[in-house]
Amino acid sequence: MAITDPISDSALRCIEGRLIARATESDDGEAIIAEFCEALVAAGLPLWRLSLAVPVIDPVFRGVSLAWRCGQGMAFFPTVHGPEGEDTFFRSPVGWLRANDLAFVRWRLDRSTGYPDLPLLGELRQAGATDYLLHAAAFAPGSAMEGVAISFSTDRPGGFTEAEQAVIAGLVPVIALVTAKLSLSHTMREMLGTYLGPATGARVLAGEMRRGQSTVVHAAILLADLRGFTAVADRDDPLQVVGWLDEHFDALGEPVQRHGGEISKFLGDGFLAVFPVAEPDALACPACAGALDAAREALARNAGLNASRHRDGLPPLEADIVLHYGRVVSGNVGTDRRLDFTVIGQAVNEASRIERLCDELERPLLLSDAFARRCSAALVPVGEFALRGVGRKQRIWGLAADAAGPSERTAGNGASEPAKSAAREVGS
Repeated sequence: MAITDPISDSALRCIEGRLIARATESDDGEAIIAEFCEALVAAGLPLWRLSLAVPVIDPVFRGVSLAWRCGQGMAFFPTVHGPEGEDTFFRSPVGWLRANDLAFVRWRLDRSTGYPDLPLLGELRQAGATDYLLHAAAFAPGSAMEGVAISFSTDRPGGFTEAEQAVIAGLVPVIALVTAKLSLSHTMREMLGTYLGPATGARVLAGEMRRGQSTVVHAAILLADLRGFTAVADRDDPLQVVGWLDEHFDALGEPVQRHGGEISKFLGDGFLAVFPVAEPDALACPACAGALDAAREALARNAGLNASRHRDGLPPLEADIVLHYGRVVSGNVGTDRRLDFTVIGQAVNEASRIERLCDELERPLLLSDAFARRCSAALVPVGEFALRGVGRKQRIWGLAADAAGPSERTAGNGASEPAKSAAREVGS
């Protein structure tokens, strides 16, 4: 590529203005940055590659990088938390820049020496890059989003001219501003999704955050509880116990999310999840089917985890799950400045009462009659029980595969009444 005059000021202002306008109207960072890079190339800047590296507030990743390359488009590179992510970061150009407390560095990759032995630089040099500029721009203090590192590479012989380097340096503030906006938008979505769940987080982000702002919905309810957790917590190291708890929540929670449910809240050693029902009057209920599939898979995954823990000489944590169906209130509860977006209602209370039967009946999975009527699985009656705080006795069902004696039936198809058992109080 022949060396040309730098981009004119008017062309630069037009490109910058378009970048800001696109970032104002959209959060699609990959499309915005790709369009920006292509505009620079079209205007005459010999840009071969541009990357943005930012730390993120995320439970899985410590940082992410977006890299655009001429003729190849965008690529996304996350860096995980933990030793692996730390090693990746400190062997990167950004890690080198931070370790040396610099805000800018230039490395001529078309020369055999003069740059550190970093994996990325070697890869870029082998791919044809001749020049590499790295700028760091800080964001406002007070959060883990400390700033952005922006790299510019060219494959033109001789690298960037001084005039082109000046153009690039002038672009850094506007790129940093756009990146800060995109990072903030991403962080808001991820934080709300992490702490509230994706669907609920989207409701809050849409403005549903006033106290009393709630919605009544029909839902399948899944309540999971880890049996024996209190004894384990009293006996073992608390930090180790928390790690075990997280492992079991992973085993139980992943099927819930995969089958269309959302964990509404964690309850110490358990959690409450809801599967919204689109057609409450339909007995063939996809949400209930998804909840049952999730419950079965969750129990199987938890059993597998316990088998592994047993081989390692660690105590098991058995899981109990209750499936119920009913109306719940989903929304904001709390003080005027401290709210909890939660799910409450009689159906939630009933699920909690039913869960206390799991240990007594020696069944890890129980289904309410309201759920069973919308469930096509083979079920068996396990009895009729009085639940504390509930005005009438409740029929309770179990999976036929878990049955010890009673005949099975298919729920919701007009089958016989369950066998009666002595009424008993459950719950406190």
